[in-house]
Amino acid sequence: MPVTRRDFSRRSLLAAFLPLGLAACAQSEASVSPFSEPERADSSALGRDPRLLVMTTRNATGNAPPFFGTDRGKLTFAEVRLSPPGRGIAGRVSSAVSGDWQVVGIDRINANDPARALSDAVNGRDVLLYVHGFNETFESATRSAGQLSHSLEFRGRTVLFTWPSGGKLFDYAYDRESALWSRDGFVDTLRALVSNPTVGRIHIVAHSMGTFLTLEGLRELRDAPEVYARIGSIVLASPDVDIDAFEQTVKRLGPLAKRMTVIIDPGDRALAVSARIAGGVARAGAADRGRLDALGVRVADTSGRGWSMLRHDLFLSDSEVTQVVRRAMDRGET
Repeated sequence: MPVTRRDFSRRSLLAAFLPLGLAACAQSEASVSPFSEPERADSSALGRDPRLLVMTTRNATGNAPPFFGTDRGKLTFAEVRLSPPGRGIAGRVSSAVSGDWQVVGIDRINANDPARALSDAVNGRDVLLYVHGFNETFESATRSAGQLSHSLEFRGRTVLFTWPSGGKLFDYAYDRESALWSRDGFVDTLRALVSNPTVGRIHIVAHSMGTFLTLEGLRELRDAPEVYARIGSIVLASPDVDIDAFEQTVKRLGPLAKRMTVIIDPGDRALAVSARIAGGVARAGAADRGRLDALGVRVADTSGRGWSMLRHDLFLSDSEVTQVVRRAMDRGET
């Protein structure tokens, strides 16, 4: 049987990814050690009140898991009830095995303006807005958001913006197009937050392909003065963005560039694969540091830190890298 171009493409992609054992961007890496800091479940707002605010452009699937699927849908606001990690060593071991934070229920909020409904639900507090990356299901994205908020000991409201990733290894092209398609929903979400005078500082943490969506949204809002006034920090972890496009976009964001922290690792193996798919163009998360420094952004090079094989989500799996995010947020609060 002749080999088609599509077969060849899929085989090439398989050959690139399988040696890495690439799974979801934020769930394939090693979990936080179950023996570390066993009593931190109550140190964050989410630990005390495990309700995650969610804005999504995924299709709703019903009242049973997975709640939201991989297809594209209308912008929806929901409140997700999470089960926090177990306390004590035994609980932490169990949590590490089961995937740490778990979704136990969901309340969809029927609103004509879901972005406004989200803004009102923040109720005058600071916001941690997390945008996930490639190959994420709704459940894995909520788990990552919960883990990040908890690790940062964030005391405001945590918001997950989740876009319709296919959640499969070979869905890279679909994911990228879905991220771009979700730009309007992300812009509506961010605009509603920055326009509400009762909302505090808004800190954005975006991972991998989620940085592509985030930058596209910020570029569209770059002329809105309230964006500069309300956003505290922007952390781009392992950005899966063409370095040339990254430079072009950041240069157009003006003062926002000074609030950016870019977490990079030249040894990021997942981004090496992305570069191969993109025709050999380096990704910003593995680019030469000098090019990033010239843009006026803060750069955190994680080379040599952590023990993850892919080195793609150290901001979640390595406590020292997580503190890079925490310090960026602290600077953004002043």
